[in-house]
Amino acid sequence: MKRKVIAMVICLAVVLMMGSAFAQQVPVAGTSIGVSAEELVTVAKGWSATKQIIGKDVYNDKDEKVGVVDDLIIAPDKAVSYAIIGAGGFLGMGKKDVAILVNQFKIVDGKITLPGATKEVVKAMPTFQYAK
Repeated sequence: MKRKVIAMVICLAVVLMMGSAFAQQVPVAGTSIGVSAEELVTVAKGWSATKQIIGKDVYNDKDEKVGVVDDLIIAPDKAVSYAIIGAGGFLGMGKKDVAILVNQFKIVDGKITLPGATKEVVKAMPTFQYAK
C-alpha cells in the first residue's frame, strides 16, 4: 500500500509538472493535448503535490520532525527522483536544503516519514543547490 501511494504521488507530480493535468483534450494537428473527461476523474482522485506534499513536515520513525518538503525534482526522464527537504533553522534563518530519494520515504499514519533519519543526520548531508 505504501509503495502504491508513493507511485501515485510520483505519477501525479509528473502530470502536474507537465502542465496538462487539468486541461481538456484539444485536437492539434492530428494529436490530442491534455486529458479526456474520463481521465480527469482519475486525476481528481490522485494526490496533489501542492496540497499533500509540498510544505508538509517530514518525520523520522520516532515521530520527530526532521524537515519540511520544499520541492520535488523531476529527473530528465520525467520521473520524480528527489524531494528537497529544508532542515534546521528557525523562521527561514539557517535552513539547509538537502536532496532525498523519493523511494526512501514512507507514508505512516498519513505523515511523510523518513525512517532512520534524525535532525543531525539530515543536517550533515550535502547541501542541495539549484543549478543556475
